[in-house]
Amino acid sequence: MKLITFGNELFFEKTAPTSAYSSPARSLGDTGITPLSPSHIVNDTDSNVSEQQSFLVVVAIDFGTTSSGYAYSFTKEPECIHVMRRWEGGDPGVSNQKTPTTILLTPERTFHSFGYAARDFYHDLDPNEAKQWLYLEKFKMKLHTTGDLTMDTDLTAANGKKVKALEIFAYALQYFKEQALKELSDQAGSEFENSDVRWVITVPAIWKQPAKQFMRQAAYQAGLASPENSEQLIIALEPEAASIYCRKLRLHQMIELSSKAAVNGYSGSDTVGAGFTQAKEHIRRNRQSRTFLVENVIGEIWSELEEGDKYVVVDSGGGTVDLTVHQIRLPEGHLKELYKATGGPYGSLGVDYEFEKLLCKIFGEDFIEQFKIKRPAAWVDLMIAFESRKRAAAPDRTNPLNITLPFSFIDYYKKFRGHSVEHALRKSNVDFVKWSSQGMLRMSPDAMNALFKPTIDSIIEHLRDLFQKPEVSTVKFLFLVGGFAEAPLLQQAVQAAFGDKCRIIIPQDVGLTILKGAVLFGLDPAVIKVRRSPLTYGVGVLNRYMEGKHPPEKLLVKDGTRWCTDVFDKFISADQSVALGELVKRSYTPAKPSQLVIVINIYSSEHDDVSFITDPGVKKCGTLRLDLTGTSGTAVPARREIQTLMQFGDTEIKATAIDIATSKSVKVGIDFLNY
Repeated sequence: MKLITFGNELFFEKTAPTSAYSSPARSLGDTGITPLSPSHIVNDTDSNVSEQQSFLVVVAIDFGTTSSGYAYSFTKEPECIHVMRRWEGGDPGVSNQKTPTTILLTPERTFHSFGYAARDFYHDLDPNEAKQWLYLEKFKMKLHTTGDLTMDTDLTAANGKKVKALEIFAYALQYFKEQALKELSDQAGSEFENSDVRWVITVPAIWKQPAKQFMRQAAYQAGLASPENSEQLIIALEPEAASIYCRKLRLHQMIELSSKAAVNGYSGSDTVGAGFTQAKEHIRRNRQSRTFLVENVIGEIWSELEEGDKYVVVDSGGGTVDLTVHQIRLPEGHLKELYKATGGPYGSLGVDYEFEKLLCKIFGEDFIEQFKIKRPAAWVDLMIAFESRKRAAAPDRTNPLNITLPFSFIDYYKKFRGHSVEHALRKSNVDFVKWSSQGMLRMSPDAMNALFKPTIDSIIEHLRDLFQKPEVSTVKFLFLVGGFAEAPLLQQAVQAAFGDKCRIIIPQDVGLTILKGAVLFGLDPAVIKVRRSPLTYGVGVLNRYMEGKHPPEKLLVKDGTRWCTDVFDKFISADQSVALGELVKRSYTPAKPSQLVIVINIYSSEHDDVSFITDPGVKKCGTLRLDLTGTSGTAVPARREIQTLMQFGDTEIKATAIDIATSKSVKVGIDFLNY
């Protein structure tokens, strides 16, 4: 491929392919240009093993929408996974092996506290003083919902003030880094260095690439790793981590809801309710332990799987529900992603939004908005009270659920409206919600279940769509994981809809599944062998103009030669299977050997039928700038070869350009935030 310069623009002219390999790109269909034959190099070796040995410990951070935590394992004892120390200030009825994803900054905008400590301190502040402090919770969803995410994206604190999202995420990750290093140092009896740790941060698989990159930038700012030592940090996809952990489940570590087989003495002839009760008991007992032994074996469920068998992981968390379809590859039991991750914002937060809508219906939207601004700490208290009652919701519940209204809510409402909370409830005609004389909202089980319905319906509908796909037919198992999977109402809905299609399995420590799987992934990142590329990638090239094939507006005549500009030369297509470490290689030649700065722009698109870099939805996401200044003394062939390689199959993508004559190279991570 020949590089041509017009003004400051750089284009490539196609040259003969440099590889004798057959081209998988040819089967991608004609996109208006003939793709170069790429050299495919599949690094299917244990290259990760030597790299791992330099780390003494793997620490995984499950940065959740509603709660977060960390777990770790020493590389010399990979079968022992330790979950972090218990948190002070846990809520009754809620596991405190994770801490709420809440952060408090001082009025001067410096970090003050995280988790329960942040919440409790904020709660105890005088209402007028509280307005000066910046309190943020459930802010992770901003990365999923922001279409044009950049390094400058803002978050809004409870008092309405704006703060940079990158700062908040970096503060949170720095907090976990300090907590983990302190715990490791206490265990080791000497100072534990950050350089001894391989960090793993989990993100939803359905997140777009900018959000995943944002998390890495925040981790760099927090000092977990650096761009120069990027291998120290792995971004793990949440359902993949769950999948890795579920592979090792033994019979006593899970509950089977479906009626297809008996597990743990629970069979389909028992009521489904018995399965839920058992699930709750398992979860309760498991909270007493902080160290989990992961046997170096494939679990019994897994041993039933044969080459090519498929299963679905449904990761239902606070913010999102993430669905991933995997296929087993024997003999090692490696995993292949069969269908690209899907899902949406159907996490347990949806239930909180429904509760807020209910309050607006009873007390008026204008009052609720004012109350949140004027009494932010009391609003937090109200949502904490709701959270513990939310967890008590169950399909078979008959007695009402009482939610305590903070005194300042009752007091502020009277000042705002001139009449009592009780009067508002009587006038609202909201069914099944009453006022109890003890100062509580009394909700019937039906009223609580109605708050769950829209979110659960969305999950079931999404799963139904997924099961229609040909790749997802004949699925053997459905693993239900994530914090929201603890909800008996969700368990029952999934069981009722899909119990006849596949076996539905819930790990007993369902809220910690992703965390523990992320540790296992950090110990062996090569366990996922094949992924689906979420995007189409390529570079902008210049082709010989072909009458009737290329649009007239793309014609450029230079020195008597007719060129077609802006052609998208594809490296890989969206939804194409790519092996771990797979390299796609292209060669380019500068227009004149004396040219010393070569710029190659990389583009991406969610569509696979891309012809030009100017097509709708095509975005620039990387620039390889190869500066060959100082190499003029080197013998350079008449046609200088610049080789470009893109490495796929990992959760992130890397690109490299190499000047073959001098071996000078430049690397770049694909960048979705700065273009």
